Amino acid sequence: MRTSESPTTLTDAFRRFFDFLSPRVVAGACAIAVAVRLALGDWTVWDAAIVLGLVALWPLQEWLIHVFILHYRPVTVRGRTLDFAVPRSHRRHHRDPWNIDILFIPSHVFLYAIPLQLALWIGLAPTLPLAFTGLAAFHVLTLHYEWVHYLVHTRYRPKSWLYDRLWRNHRLHHCKNERYWFGVTMLSGDRLMRTAPALDDVPTSSTCRTLGLEDGLDVGARAA
Repeated sequence: MRTSESPTTLTDAFRRFFDFLSPRVVAGACAIAVAVRLALGDWTVWDAAIVLGLVALWPLQEWLIHVFILHYRPVTVRGRTLDFAVPRSHRRHHRDPWNIDILFIPSHVFLYAIPLQLALWIGLAPTLPLAFTGLAAFHVLTLHYEWVHYLVHTRYRPKSWLYDRLWRNHRLHHCKNERYWFGVTMLSGDRLMRTAPALDDVPTSSTCRTLGLEDGLDVGARAA
């Protein structure tokens, strides 16, 4: 599905969203986690604390993942280039940002991310109900991330103030300067890490599409 087929209305965007594997996987994980949590019962104030804690930490998580994983720069060790599938996928997304086929979480990530989340929450939470509260909230936030990121890259522009703000912020990252505006669903991580400058204070980057890399190699290093 290329730019010419990109949704132009919210209804069409929502209808096509679940044509892609990642939203279906995450929605399935959400449904299972929520169903198990409801079946377990035993609600306490700690359920609310976990949800609020995740929401508070989410913007920093988005920032850290975007900066250190998605924008990871390959390094050469003893003549061999060390690179990874996720940042390679993200570089393809930057090169072709309006191609909605390649903007979602890569499918192979779920093979380890979902079992790892399950193991961590069950292993670290004091009770099983609280573990599934964390799992459910995490997957809901992940599904929202996929939806917002997808919507920004369609031809539809959100009408609400909140989502239009997210739309503008992420498009600045892709079209103005890739070194700023890393938040997708929450923007406080950029404010905290000082990557949300005034627009006029930031030069337009010539490397928004390439991230300064060509074929996995640093352009500056190659030129040197």
